Amino acid sequence: MIRAFLAVQLPEPLRTALAAVQSEMKRRITPDMPRDVSLSWVRPASMHLTVKFLGDIAEELVMPLREAIADTLIPHRVLQIPLDRLGVFPRPQQPRVLWIGPSAQWEASDGAARLAALHRAIEACCATLNLAPDPRPLSAHLTLARIKAGHRGAGQALARSGVMDRLPLAVDPFAVDAITLMRSDLKPTGSVYTVLWESQLQPV
Repeated sequence: MIRAFLAVQLPEPLRTALAAVQSEMKRRITPDMPRDVSLSWVRPASMHLTVKFLGDIAEELVMPLREAIADTLIPHRVLQIPLDRLGVFPRPQQPRVLWIGPSAQWEASDGAARLAALHRAIEACCATLNLAPDPRPLSAHLTLARIKAGHRGAGQALARSGVMDRLPLAVDPFAVDAITLMRSDLKPTGSVYTVLWESQLQPV
């Protein structure tokens, strides 16, 4: 058995730009962050857009899943997700996740509808291989940091800094151009991801 998930990989220039956003956020919020806040920044090298978490699957499924996903992607064209907004989950007063993602306008656009259709198709494809369904919609956000303790204090510090609303974002959109099967191995230093295969969407 292997622990795996389907994802969209990020290009290196985008990882570099996201590292710059993280650095500027750290500079602005760290001096005002209470001592009881435990905040962990995601390493840019580990960032990706998770499309479907599979959990533990049999290694014998790796290649059949590749063939099934390749067939599923035939009607779907490459799409762009803008990264022009900072936000938190679940709520600003007690944040647990800091993210970067698209604007509310994009989330009501044709691009967002196409991403949702792609996600539904991938879910249906995985169901044919008896992989457990995930009822949650795909979130087009990239996690920048996780707050593990001191959520209320973190929310207050973020509000005082104004960083979520006023930080200029010089980040290009990223292309959903391929679906990758990733293996996840938990090490003492954190999760290590290995690409098992990649299947391309159709060019625009």
